[in-house]
Amino acid sequence: MDTLGLLELTSIAGGIEIVDAMLKVANVKLVFAKASCPGKYYIILNGKVADVEKAVALGVSRGGGFVVSSGVISRVHEQVIKAINGTAMPEKPLAIGVMEFFSVMSSIAAADTAVKAARVEIVDLRLGTGIGGKSFVVVTGDPASVNSAVEAASRPMLDSGMLVNKIVIANPRKELIESLL
Repeated sequence: MDTLGLLELTSIAGGIEIVDAMLKVANVKLVFAKASCPGKYYIILNGKVADVEKAVALGVSRGGGFVVSSGVISRVHEQVIKAINGTAMPEKPLAIGVMEFFSVMSSIAAADTAVKAARVEIVDLRLGTGIGGKSFVVVTGDPASVNSAVEAASRPMLDSGMLVNKIVIANPRKELIESLL
């Protein structure tokens, strides 16, 4: 089950109905389904490529004009799925990188790219809830790895206009780390 599918909608009621249909049409596992700010509904599934593609295609078809974004990421890194469900900050990170996006799909794709591009760990993957529909990814590792990961993950998002901002902080203060938890 190495493929992740995402559907972002502007209808909460529609999203609830669509997630049920997506789960019934293919052999997929529900990772995340939640209403969020500003009145969006996010659905994240995983499974085999063909099953996820079938479920997402059905969701897009049923969602119609309510669909904000959708996508399928095959061979998704295991850290991404774990991060969606929560992670923890290491005791004393050498560096952190933060990438902020206008869409949930962009943050998930960036998180996957980051962990594949360099030796970093995802410590937070915040998916639009309570932050105006934006999302962000926090990675940690040594400064060079964090820089490489942030650059590799944010580069494709520049063209799409989904990247809001990106930063890398070496030797972050303890108080900053505590504020992120």
